[in-house]
Amino acid sequence: MGIFAKNLGIDLGTVNVLIYGNGQILLQEPAMVALTNDEEIPEVRALGQEARDMWGRHSDDITIVQPLRDGVIADYEVTEAMLSYFMRKIRARGWFRRPAVMVSVPYGVNSVEKRAVQEAALQAGARDVYLIHEPLAAAIGAGLPVHTPAGNMVFSLGGGVSEAAVVAMGSIVAASTIRVGGQRLDDAIINYVRRKYSLVIGEPTAEAVKIQIGAAIEQPQELSMEIQGRDQVGGLPRTITITTSEVVEAIREPLMMIAGVARQTLEKTPPELASDVIDRGIVLTGGGALLRGIEEFITAQTSVPAYRADNPLISVAVGAGRALENPALLRGVVERQ
Repeated sequence: MGIFAKNLGIDLGTVNVLIYGNGQILLQEPAMVALTNDEEIPEVRALGQEARDMWGRHSDDITIVQPLRDGVIADYEVTEAMLSYFMRKIRARGWFRRPAVMVSVPYGVNSVEKRAVQEAALQAGARDVYLIHEPLAAAIGAGLPVHTPAGNMVFSLGGGVSEAAVVAMGSIVAASTIRVGGQRLDDAIINYVRRKYSLVIGEPTAEAVKIQIGAAIEQPQELSMEIQGRDQVGGLPRTITITTSEVVEAIREPLMMIAGVARQTLEKTPPELASDVIDRGIVLTGGGALLRGIEEFITAQTSVPAYRADNPLISVAVGAGRALENPALLRGVVERQ
């Protein structure tokens, strides 16, 4: 049976791309592309999950790139190729019409960055392209009543960018953004292991440490994990054991920068809406919301209760898709190409 999707919501993230349609996630793949190095013009070798499987394990004639950096397009041609590939994968399962698409963009993007997203989506096969700010899409996807007069605060913790926003009456009233996210936490772990153990590890290993034993605050149960890397002095492979407490120490600085975004947003919020936020709390979305103890950490830093959305990873894609399907949500909150 075909999918026959007319409308698609796309979360065009730094780390992952998610596509939503017909009430379900149709695609979730890493935003990665493998390119050849032995050509005057690099050719695409692999995309999505296939490219990620090669990450850190490829030969010198292959380069793994992430065409989106800090939530925006860094390489237009590679982004277009990646989006086209993902759209073809959906077509292969029965969908064939040129859809209208709603693509999420960070709150602080400029007109040039917006235009790049619109053009890439059109070239990838979209009929019409709308843009929606990520915090608003996240709020819709998390099920918040965005069209009521009451204020609702959402904190989107992405791989390349973190954004906090207070939403009321269908629009963003106050927002702040910082181009620091989950990838900066990975970098902090890499640097910590190099400083403390003189061991060089790759990004895939750092990401695995963050996911498997990482936490924002000290945990009741200390977890540990063996990791392998290259000795910085001798150059030979070596294995060490790293603990949750060490990860908490390693990522403290970037987490404080991220929490600052929530504080800045609360400082900009009108008093009546701030009162609503205190009563309703801060909803956490994005991959960063899955970090152990992040709710307690944000609560401690803002003095406002924080809680994780039911499905934080898919909130933005779901919200973008729902906004495109609902004229009341569509009106006045997006841009169209």
